[in-house]
Amino acid sequence: MGRVAALLAILLLVYAQETSAELRSPGTWKLLVDNAGISAMHMVLTHNNKVILFDGFSSGPSNISQPSGECKNTGSRIPGKLDCSAHSVEYDVATNTIRPLTIYTDTWCSSAVTIADGTLVQVGGLNNGSQTVRHLAACQRCDWVESRQRLAVKRRFSSSHLLPDNRVIVVGGRGQFSYEFVPRQDNEGVHELSFLAETNDLSQDNLYPFVHLTPDGNLFVFANSDSILLDYKTGKVVKRFPRMPGLEARNYPSSGSSVMLALEGASDYSDAQILVCGGADPYNYAQASRGNFLNASQNCGRIKLGDASPSWAMEAMPMPRVMGDMLLLPTGDVLIINGAQRGTAGWRSARNPALHPVLYKPNLKLYNRFQTLTAASRPRLHHSSAILLPDASVLVGGSNPNGRYSFATATDGVYPTDVSLEVFSPPYLDSDYAARRPSVTSVSTASPAHGTRLTVRYRLRGHFFPGTTGVALLAPPFASHAVSMGQRMIRLPLHNVTLVDDAPASISGRVPTYEIETTAPRSASVAPSGYYMLFVVHAGLPSHATWINLM
Repeated sequence: MGRVAALLAILLLVYAQETSAELRSPGTWKLLVDNAGISAMHMVLTHNNKVILFDGFSSGPSNISQPSGECKNTGSRIPGKLDCSAHSVEYDVATNTIRPLTIYTDTWCSSAVTIADGTLVQVGGLNNGSQTVRHLAACQRCDWVESRQRLAVKRRFSSSHLLPDNRVIVVGGRGQFSYEFVPRQDNEGVHELSFLAETNDLSQDNLYPFVHLTPDGNLFVFANSDSILLDYKTGKVVKRFPRMPGLEARNYPSSGSSVMLALEGASDYSDAQILVCGGADPYNYAQASRGNFLNASQNCGRIKLGDASPSWAMEAMPMPRVMGDMLLLPTGDVLIINGAQRGTAGWRSARNPALHPVLYKPNLKLYNRFQTLTAASRPRLHHSSAILLPDASVLVGGSNPNGRYSFATATDGVYPTDVSLEVFSPPYLDSDYAARRPSVTSVSTASPAHGTRLTVRYRLRGHFFPGTTGVALLAPPFASHAVSMGQRMIRLPLHNVTLVDDAPASISGRVPTYEIETTAPRSASVAPSGYYMLFVVHAGLPSHATWINLM
């Protein structure tokens, strides 16, 4: 009998590992909204489960009217042109409805990040909006508000990131080789960053630089194909990393993407790793203007920042990709979605849409890390975006590779403006696994302080597999131009996992409840204060998220 029990335990463990390593479903797509009114150039999730979308005035009238019915002078490329349409909307995840919002100055190709109280701080844009600082609070009927304080210089194609002290740093932009803080202190201007000038080229492939806050409180900054560790307080470059191998540029308009892989509480968050995927040869941009659409990059580079001699480990994706969005999933895997296989970012500058999302599994062995998933039916090219939702699905929207809104049928590689919203369900959301997903029932506090104990209870149908349970915090990113600003994932350390209610569901109708004892991230350098989605993951299957406000 003991041998039977041991064999059963081994089989269950193997089953759990297989479930965690590779779920059999390739994922599914569903159309949510055929006409959201605007093309989602920019997208962000708020902690009240609303998604803010906006583009800018420069594409001309959208498909939805201003909420007040008023028309405004857009300050666009057509002087004096009045626009009576809205260029920002709020999507309600629960009701699948759209509410138009009002922006007053041009947000075209801008940046943003969410601060500790859940307010979106958005900066820059084009023309009359290039120095504007805007705020949008997360409340029932809130709308855009413009700040009296403006940026020190005009910024478009810049990147924003939340800092440990709850300020926002704004890095780069077209012709701006500097960074600044929002809000600024009295008499504070810009801080020069020569690295951005050094990484400039004829295609300006240092735009929308990749910026990640490292656990030591510095910033990893990547532009073109080079990267540094920056002490933003002093402006000193702490470390220069090796150039990423290959001829490709990785930033806009060559438009690869990046993530900082999940920070691990089990190793005291000291193991920061950066993954950069896709991009294009710097000449792709000029060649596309001549009708010659060259292949995008098919490789990824991964680097461990804490190594004594850091180096890039290169890997091959299943297909080339430019303008792909990279999203951290609750499992710690990375979803690469949207984009094209040839060309570059820009007006009608790409061909061969990359319709297949790809899953990257960082903990598997080399050559086994990529899984090709179900293809989309709608191309998502220039000015598309994607974000993670609380149910662990992925919201996808946008695509406007045209100078204006244009809905003509795609011909000869010219793709129409897309104002729809779709949801992609990764393999772990397959209906075959629905009954086995954990369900969070309580968190000991909705507002934990850094370094404090946290107790999470969840229900679980079916078998419990020791060693496959985890708790993850995910900060919702601001997505635009293949950059997910402020995206962050923290795997909390597990001190104990215990069964607290083992009443059989077949007898009482109740499902066993388990309790996890863990600790909140130790500092604001590991996890800046703010709202996070808390997921419990068991055997590769995530729960629905519970929002917490890390203090």
